[in-house]
Amino acid sequence: MPSSDRVSPAGRLLLDRRHFLSRSATALGSIALASLLRRDGLLAADSPSIDPARPFAPRPPHFPAKAKNVVVIFCAGAVSQLETWDYKPELIKHDGRPLEDGPAVTFQGPAGDLARPQYRFRPRGQSGKMVSDLIPHLAGLTDEIAFVHSLTSASNTHGPAENFLSTGSVLDGFPSLGAWAGFALGSESQDLPAFVAIPDPRGVPQAGSNNWGPGFLPAVYQGTPLDASGPVRHLTPPDGVRTSDDDAARELLRRMNRRHLQRHPGDEKLAARIASYELAARMQLSLPETGDLSDEPGHVLRHYGADDASNPLKAAFARNCILARRLIERGVRFVQLFNGAYASGGELNWDGHDRLKEQYDRHAAILDQPAAALIRDLKQRGLLQETLVVWCTEFGRMPMFQKGSRGRDHNPDGFTCWLAGAGVRPGASHGITDELGRKAVGDVTTLYDFNATILHLLGLDHEALTFEHNGVQRRLTNVEGHVIREVIL
Repeated sequence: MPSSDRVSPAGRLLLDRRHFLSRSATALGSIALASLLRRDGLLAADSPSIDPARPFAPRPPHFPAKAKNVVVIFCAGAVSQLETWDYKPELIKHDGRPLEDGPAVTFQGPAGDLARPQYRFRPRGQSGKMVSDLIPHLAGLTDEIAFVHSLTSASNTHGPAENFLSTGSVLDGFPSLGAWAGFALGSESQDLPAFVAIPDPRGVPQAGSNNWGPGFLPAVYQGTPLDASGPVRHLTPPDGVRTSDDDAARELLRRMNRRHLQRHPGDEKLAARIASYELAARMQLSLPETGDLSDEPGHVLRHYGADDASNPLKAAFARNCILARRLIERGVRFVQLFNGAYASGGELNWDGHDRLKEQYDRHAAILDQPAAALIRDLKQRGLLQETLVVWCTEFGRMPMFQKGSRGRDHNPDGFTCWLAGAGVRPGASHGITDELGRKAVGDVTTLYDFNATILHLLGLDHEALTFEHNGVQRRLTNVEGHVIREVIL
């Protein structure tokens, strides 16, 4: 304590006017600095303030956002980076040779010899980036895409790895990325869910609803599963119930709920439950119109491949892609679109352990044209400027075939995902794997980093977006994660 400071008989510090003004100036400077840091998005923000009666009301981001909406194209089963985005000429050169200093046994058994990519790579766009012939429509968008080639995962098992990609934890019970987005930002649409998950026509992914679950966040932020194959169940009144009677019953129920809430002020769970029921009532009017593709012009259906009678699975996935665009048009915050279903020996998803090329021929025919058409359609309509498109898979594949097979084993040590659209640096590539594509070796990144980057483009500080659970401030990126600034504008 400075010698000039005085102490009262009670032991409290007494300041003279000079010292009071001096210390006040320092405090005011600190307040001003904090204000400037908050303005520039460099200071942790508070958790969102949420009205339980309006849980999806739009909320401001931590800092100005590049993206207002997100579409995630999730290819379940672990797409091989070596057959798609990660060109390795050395792998062609060493085709058929054993991998020196490589693992004798991988996830499912003994490792075989190195195997060249099963598809030809060609230079694409103005950047000349090499991309596979497996996905020619998506390859044509290379100049729009920012690739992350050096991703790593915490698991080499499909279910936990899907959990890790979608929730930041290999364990069950953690909130999904879309749930975090709805919790933080709400939605611009009050008649549709903030978060919609669209399963593949072949079924749900390995980790199922964990990919769109709320975890320990309020249940209202879970994703709503929808698809374009048919009407949403339980939205249409039963036969014999007139529309006017149904409307009157809903209005009576609304008044009773509100009166009950007034008698129990502060009951947040009750308010959230009422809000959920009222959203469901509004969805009775909004969802049938949103999911009805009959008003889509013929040229749009052809552009997506939704009219392809020779490939019904492709046509069904294409209709899901059109549904995703319609949801974004109507203000849905987060759409998770799945390509590939449950474990099936690679028959229903991208898990190419045995007959990789035969299976990938089928899967790519379903994915490629519809997914590329979705991105082009968003751009043509002016929506890509504010919509972030994410292409992802839970891990990659090994550069060698499994012994006695024509497929590749799991590889969590180096794989590719990418971003396109709002705030993304077009034509960028971040990180590299080694010359054979087995392991990330340059600018190594984690899925924590990938998710931190998605949140950043939504205007969210991944370190500040937290929720207290069991006495711990939890977040999507755990205690890790850095924004991959090289892939954003």
